Amino acid sequence: MEFYTTVVRFFQDGGAFMLPISIVLAIGLAIAVERWIFLVSANSANKRALKHIQPLLNQQNYNEITNYARSNKSTIAHLVAAGLERLAHSPRREDIEYAMEESVIEALPRLEKRTAYLATLANIATLLGLLGTIIGLIAAFSAVANADPSEKASLLSQSISVAMNTTAFGLIAAIPLLLCHSVIQTKTTEIIDSMEATGIKCLNMLAVRHSNNESVDR
Repeated sequence: MEFYTTVVRFFQDGGAFMLPISIVLAIGLAIAVERWIFLVSANSANKRALKHIQPLLNQQNYNEITNYARSNKSTIAHLVAAGLERLAHSPRREDIEYAMEESVIEALPRLEKRTAYLATLANIATLLGLLGTIIGLIAAFSAVANADPSEKASLLSQSISVAMNTTAFGLIAAIPLLLCHSVIQTKTTEIIDSMEATGIKCLNMLAVRHSNNESVDR
């Protein structure tokens, strides 16, 4: 109960800018949760797709992989299918690699969507806190100018203390948002690196299979 009372008093003393900072924090946390759920789901889908596609690649069952990619939303499945589709038209390694890179580039906007907003919202929260403090200090000095001389020191220290609450809350909101941005960006990079590594492995496998088939045909 005492903690609740302290929090309420903290918000009341902070002034009008506490509400905008709270809204910024809520929006940022909502984006962070949504992005984390999406990235974890995408990573799990990629792992399941790779587990399904790997034996089909070993069996050279390319039609089955293509059909699987059409009904699957994972980026790994679409990446491998893009390479196989290009292989059907051009056996050159460079062409297959370009097709896979194009698939990765197409997936980037979905993986990085709204992540940059977290850093922006963290900066906005910090700036709102500073702005609230400056406006509070302006109001405090204006009030002190017309106050009784014996009360000026007490009134000024109390007003400054209240004004600093806005800066404190701005930093309280900005720090977790920056942390969330860093974690989500790291997770996104991990998924992209995994896709690129899988693409290279599949590309090498397709190149070896194709060269072996050409040797048998000769």
